[in-house]
Amino acid sequence: MINEKLPQVDMSRAVSNTGNRTRIKNVMKRAAMGEKITVGFLGGSITQGSVASHPDKCYAHKVYEWFAETFPKADVKYINAGIGATDSQLGCARADSDLLVYDPDMCFVEFSVNDASDEHYHETYEGLVRKIISSDPSRALMLIHNVKYDDGGNAQLQHSKLARRYDIPAVSMRDVIYPELESGRLENRVITPDDLHPNDVGHSLVASIIISVLEDIREHMNEEEPPEKEIPEPETLNAYEDSVRYRNDNCSGILTDCKGFERDPLPQEVITDIFRKGWTATEKGSYITFKVHGSGIGVQYRKTIQKPAPSATLILDGDTSRPVILDADFKETWGDKLFLETVLEHGENKEHTLRIELTDTHPDDALPFYLVSVIASGRNL
Repeated sequence: MINEKLPQVDMSRAVSNTGNRTRIKNVMKRAAMGEKITVGFLGGSITQGSVASHPDKCYAHKVYEWFAETFPKADVKYINAGIGATDSQLGCARADSDLLVYDPDMCFVEFSVNDASDEHYHETYEGLVRKIISSDPSRALMLIHNVKYDDGGNAQLQHSKLARRYDIPAVSMRDVIYPELESGRLENRVITPDDLHPNDVGHSLVASIIISVLEDIREHMNEEEPPEKEIPEPETLNAYEDSVRYRNDNCSGILTDCKGFERDPLPQEVITDIFRKGWTATEKGSYITFKVHGSGIGVQYRKTIQKPAPSATLILDGDTSRPVILDADFKETWGDKLFLETVLEHGENKEHTLRIELTDTHPDDALPFYLVSVIASGRNL
């Protein structure tokens, strides 16, 4: 399971919120009895396993292995729904298709280094937590707060407020790992090559911290927890819990007009094949139009490091005085990005028209403009 020699850290700091552990204990009891359980992970590049030498070296897989080895009578299934460079806003929109569709018994959510510590992500994270815990009254959830290893940055302050409000167990890497780095007792390059993504040793360290909390829960598995509280009213406007992601396989009710944008016919074999189920366009003047209902709208498209790159212009509800430029030219160098542009937040809850037109092209564009999805939220407010 964990073979690397790990740095010494203070595991007593691991729990950032104890929460109500009834659901987790019930999953463990079922596993101990030999039932089938599914363990699922939703997060960003760390959960995906970026920088790990093999997918099995990822912290998520190691935590799954703990379940399989600790409960050998159980049939344990593993779901990794990590996608690099994504946040809890997209997490709300893809939780159903990428995680909940597999009916997970135990969920882990990790977005604390991808979300900013602000009101917007406080709201999107609340929507994601609510979506998961309300989807099934027996579904267990644990929140994972990863950390930037160079400066200790993460969204734990905001995310911890929600852990406490919803009585969800949470585990903090900032509280365990970062003090060792800050004091110099642990050298950064032992666990990370870039101060963000763990290497194999780092993934094992993250997994060991999570497992230490799971072991403690298992040791007290048969002890009664206080009764679960009813899910409280949201403390934000909660416009993201009901987010729906529209791609070319489920857009028949919203796509109203199209010229020059071509449907991508290739299948999406794995969720990390992120530029699939969308539309491409190469000729200037090509356009595509959608009508979606809600108070919030997001548009996903490909930003590419391959130059030159085209750009499109989005017009919302015919208001040409406020164009939104979807520039596919990515200024970073690490790779192409699945970019999420929020074009409406807390607007009027009604049917909105989006018209996206390819407005800037070059004769030698390296790649076509790729529109990945349209996301509607706040529909049920």
